[in-house]
Amino acid sequence: MPYRCIYTTVRQCRSVRVFITVAVIWSLALMVSLAGGESLPKIKPAPEFTLTKQDGKRLALKDLRGKVLAITFIFASCADTCPLLTAKMAGIQNRLGSDFGKKVHFVSITVDAERDTPEVLKRYAEGHKANPAGWAFLTGTKAEIREVAKHYGIYYKKTPRGDVDHTFLTSLVDQSGILRVEYMGVKFDPDEMLRDLQSLVKETKAR
Repeated sequence: MPYRCIYTTVRQCRSVRVFITVAVIWSLALMVSLAGGESLPKIKPAPEFTLTKQDGKRLALKDLRGKVLAITFIFASCADTCPLLTAKMAGIQNRLGSDFGKKVHFVSITVDAERDTPEVLKRYAEGHKANPAGWAFLTGTKAEIREVAKHYGIYYKKTPRGDVDHTFLTSLVDQSGILRVEYMGVKFDPDEMLRDLQSLVKETKAR
């Protein structure tokens, strides 16, 4: 899985490489587990946060308890990778049918708190045909975004051009608030994510 080391110090680059190595090992273990018919592993409780939605209202992770979540990190003025990720998620949104919004909720968090106001994120969401009934686009103060990004393993840095270089890690959280799956980059298989989301929804039905 290709990645781009965007950090300027050896320590930062080494940290990213270690993270990627661990994630690859974890992914291989996950594939073996799923091949044996087992349920998705429980990684850890998903880090809590409270941020501001595209409609200006505050939203906490705990407010979405009872739903399966997919959490991504983007920024609205991104010209390349973020739109690809959001488009891929929009495709999954459409394939979820009636489960979307009722049983599955998407959360996209900006890494550009300075420019991505609720109004900007609302336009971005509308441009990607994101259904607001099941898809929250979140912003906050610089400190809030820095904190939630850190807890979800997202590294980002403002460039001299004013853009934001950042890593991509999409997290699936179950209805109990437990982190279950993480996808590195944007080249993940949407069919696989759809199956994982549906698997977590079925866990809800089995309870």
